[in-house]
Amino acid sequence: MLKLRPNCECCDRDLPPDARDAMICTFECTFCADCAANAFDGTCPNCGGDLVRRPVRPAALLAKYPPSTERVLRDGDCLARRDAA
Repeated sequence: MLKLRPNCECCDRDLPPDARDAMICTFECTFCADCAANAFDGTCPNCGGDLVRRPVRPAALLAKYPPSTERVLRDGDCLARRDAA
């Protein structure tokens, strides 16, 4: 079951469960589409895997299978990399 993390690990932008611009890798590292494309060129900076669009969990299932509330942030220069792109 996907955790559906609530934020971009780079810029801390909110990514609610229905966000169409949330990108994940196979380990569920989570980034917004802007950071995924501009800071990381579609490759996860943590594992080197592809960043792909995160599926949307149907609203009817969110009560039974709630999204994570744990916010994860990367240390480092990802914002500088994104803004330099």
